[in-house]
Amino acid sequence: MNQATHAPVLDLSTCDQEPIRTPGSIQPHGFLLTLADDGSVLQASANLQTWIACPAERALRQPLADVIGVDAAQRLQPGLAGELGARPFYVGTITAPNGCHFDASAHRWDGVIIIEFEPVERPEQAGFRDLYPLVGNFLLKVNDAPSIETLSELACQQVRSASGFGRVIVYKFDADGHGHVLAESKTDAYASYMGQHFPASDIPTQARELYALSRIRLIRDANYTPAELVPALNPATGRVNDLSFAVLRSVSPVHLQYMRNMNTMASMSVSLMVKGKLWGLVSCHDEDPNAVSFEKRTACEQVAEILALCIESREDAAELQFRLDLRRIMVSMLAGLTHGSDFIENLSSVFPELLRFARATGAAVVVDRILCYGDTPEQNQIQSLVDWLNVRGHGDIFHTDKLSGIYPPGSELVRNASGVMALPISRIHKHFLIWFRPEYVHTIEWAGYPHDKVVQTAAAGASIQPLQLSPRTSFAAWRETIHGMSQPWHGGEIELALEFRTALLGIALERAEQMAELAEELGRANKELEAFSYSVSHDLRAPLRHIVGFSDLLIESSGSEDVTQRQRFLKNIKEAARMAGKLVDDLLSFSQMGRASLRPSTVDMRELVAACLDKLTIETRNRHIDWEIAPLPTVHADPTFLHLAMFNLLSNAVKFTGQKDPAVIRVSFEDHPDEIVIHVADNGAGFNMDYVHKLFGVFQRLHRMEDFQGTGIGLANVRRIIERHNGRVWANAVLGEGATFSFALPKTPLNTD
Repeated sequence: MNQATHAPVLDLSTCDQEPIRTPGSIQPHGFLLTLADDGSVLQASANLQTWIACPAERALRQPLADVIGVDAAQRLQPGLAGELGARPFYVGTITAPNGCHFDASAHRWDGVIIIEFEPVERPEQAGFRDLYPLVGNFLLKVNDAPSIETLSELACQQVRSASGFGRVIVYKFDADGHGHVLAESKTDAYASYMGQHFPASDIPTQARELYALSRIRLIRDANYTPAELVPALNPATGRVNDLSFAVLRSVSPVHLQYMRNMNTMASMSVSLMVKGKLWGLVSCHDEDPNAVSFEKRTACEQVAEILALCIESREDAAELQFRLDLRRIMVSMLAGLTHGSDFIENLSSVFPELLRFARATGAAVVVDRILCYGDTPEQNQIQSLVDWLNVRGHGDIFHTDKLSGIYPPGSELVRNASGVMALPISRIHKHFLIWFRPEYVHTIEWAGYPHDKVVQTAAAGASIQPLQLSPRTSFAAWRETIHGMSQPWHGGEIELALEFRTALLGIALERAEQMAELAEELGRANKELEAFSYSVSHDLRAPLRHIVGFSDLLIESSGSEDVTQRQRFLKNIKEAARMAGKLVDDLLSFSQMGRASLRPSTVDMRELVAACLDKLTIETRNRHIDWEIAPLPTVHADPTFLHLAMFNLLSNAVKFTGQKDPAVIRVSFEDHPDEIVIHVADNGAGFNMDYVHKLFGVFQRLHRMEDFQGTGIGLANVRRIIERHNGRVWANAVLGEGATFSFALPKTPLNTD
């Protein structure tokens, strides 16, 4: 058994460049013909004469009956006359003029009809007699299987029984593409791969894509000599044939060498597709050549299909139970947060539930002070982490299971903070709720050294031939110990943490409103609230109506099998909840804007704009935007407030140029004796200047929400921020041609007393 130290990394990109879909040849244990729509032969495999004593060249442009015999052609006619799709379909068993019998399968692809013939001993039609007992036996046992691993073991046994392979394994692909063997059935003479991992490089990306398209692939003999297609180019396309779905498709020489290195002369792979994605494979190996008939392959494929459905059902059930348990904990926490008037003290009182919620060993609440619970880093280390998170601007949530990989000081926190999940609970201040997970030291057993791709060179006279990658040669168990990582964060934990954040912000908003009742600005705040109360009621009521309405529809359709309809209802519920949460977020931000103290300092506008553009990366991906950023000055302002104002203006420009290609957004400035003026201009939808007086009001929109979604609070925030800096804000626009938003900041230092 080998032990890991340091593993070299080699470039395996050439494997992804092999023409595996267009090899130009087939495996020779059968022959292939391509037909035009009129039934004439367009191409034949070069081994045609070997099987039916007809040279490939003589078959070209001949009717199918002249090549395989009249009786044989008539037997295939009903199947060929039906609707042929991309996947091979059994069309009959024929007897050629030379007395040999063949199972024939056909599919339509790449502009031609592809017929493949595989030799069989029987003259009669395939009865698929192996299908029912095999599938029936498997179905009888699936309900009693307690786990996916047990189900996979049953499938291995059934497939090995039907196919005759010496070893059958089921392995699952992880998030990094590595394969993990979950189950195995083998004869005593075969080495075991149970529990081992196969590196992602063993199956290149394009091979995985092909597995997702063509669900089963048989290699009868790894030492075969390919049979070329004659002619080499598809007459219908003028290119090499795409044999993606062909049963006899020749495979990569690299893969054949991989098989030989593995002491495998025959293999069969059946894809496990779960929710439209390649979840894993049923992989069969034999140390000797193995011919598996079409009907037996079909039986194995059906077992794999049932296994995939069972996996999907079990995973969905486990996911649902996991999320229900999390939601119960979250409800318990939220109930504890409603007692008493001190929000932070309430939050610290539910620390035990916080740890259970995130399966963490430590948690911290960072506000004006740092409150810790459980096994956490030192307070100064937590503060440094918060400073880094705040500068990076990770949005609504940050999570990693390897903090040291992206945060250099994280190497000192490996013991109790290898994994971190952080929620910002304020848009203005560096307030965070953080969970910590400890290092999870574990060992992975690989089926051979995962980086063993032998690089070969060969001297040719005085020169050296180019480097050539070959498949790895060793499959002896090799152990690698993983350090510096925590258990990964579950998708449900991340999603429900975001929901918890929305609830926290709602509670914080309630507390902020209670505090505002004691402040001197209560009168002005009440007047503002009265001015837009109708808009708040209308905007919040709409998503809540959607949630209630679609929830009722979901309940009414609970007995329906229409998965698409249920997914649509759930999607609408989620979108409505997201919109309501966004309104709450923006209301909280607007509320804080009038009360939080300013902390002015020198702000480099170039760096501030660059940080805003980095934060907008997700919104602008797949968009063609020309950013014209002029050299910008430094100003004296609160950096956090000014960052929020600038981000709102840039986000506004991105949103209202959504129908422009390219969109053009310009940032410039003017230097006046007493003030600095910043302009953000775009070529977007613009607006009617008759209504410019409404533009910076709360919940005011000059466009339909169906055209440009938003809460109507962003520009009100901009006005409040700039006015608190003793500045001014205005806008100019031409409807349909674009808009320019401007703000001016005084050069005199702010008095924050």
